Amino acid sequence: MEKYKFVKEFELRSSPKVLFPYISTPSGLEQWFAEKVTVLPDHRFDFQWDGDSHIARQTGLRINKAVRFDFEDTSDDNLDNNHLELKLEVSELTQTTFLRIIDYSSNRDKDELHSLWEGFIDNLREIVGS
Repeated sequence: MEKYKFVKEFELRSSPKVLFPYISTPSGLEQWFAEKVTVLPDHRFDFQWDGDSHIARQTGLRINKAVRFDFEDTSDDNLDNNHLELKLEVSELTQTTFLRIIDYSSNRDKDELHSLWEGFIDNLREIVGS
């Protein structure tokens, strides 16, 4: 199945140091992104939504900068290589922090993805007071 790369930046009024645990730790991710997140051996995370498990390997981690999760392939054709990158970037001009989402998946509905991520980010903003 063909993949779609959804990229969106969200302005957050908080420092990367404050935001990083929310994008990189199970307890932080559970607060705004997934219903439950469990750490498994070998840098793997079990993300749960609506009772369904989605296993991802943490393949990238830059402290206070970025995290990447590559979701394990569950398809018969071995083409289900979804990944998610969460990057924190600070504007040198305004010192504003942005969270860049790179969601690479089979969901090609841009409006649905936009709405989904807006909801997630609204949850995060509420938590960090942004």
